[in-house]
Amino acid sequence: HVSSLRRALENATDTKGGRVWLKRRSDGDLDDDRLVDGVAGDRLVYKRRGDKDDGAGDDKDEDATPKIKSICFLMDVSGSMYRFQMVDGRLSRMLESALYIMEALEGLEDKYEYMIRGHSGSSASVDFVDFQRPPKNRGDRLKVLESMVAHSQFSDSGDATLPATRKAIADVLQRR
Repeated sequence: HVSSLRRALENATDTKGGRVWLKRRSDGDLDDDRLVDGVAGDRLVYKRRGDKDDGAGDDKDEDATPKIKSICFLMDVSGSMYRFQMVDGRLSRMLESALYIMEALEGLEDKYEYMIRGHSGSSASVDFVDFQRPPKNRGDRLKVLESMVAHSQFSDSGDATLPATRKAIADVLQRR
């Protein structure tokens, strides 16, 4: 699973110059925004998917250096994750997901920077992996997982999903 995610991440391309809807065409899918124009006799009321045309004034140097994508992964590390581990294994699945992410992103630092942040009843923001310091080896990844377990073991139950999400979005947008 890790290798297939890594391949998908390696092959991911920036959608900035990707396929777009080409409007005002004489063939393709009917453009709902142009129905009235079609009734009035306009023949260019269709749209179709196509490559974005490069204009003469576009800056070509922008695509020469690909921008590193910033991703923040939020994990629930509340006390309920630890308490209900024996019932449904939720903490183990969350830790496996975190390890899966760290393993797949290893070696892709030139394309992606990521952070893993937790939220619980005690805090809406607990940083486990910082954008600038991803874990370098298996030992470092194990320390991240151990700190996630320790936080869930000693934190209060509670839900800080919304404040944590707001903060994560703001932090990622700040990196642009």
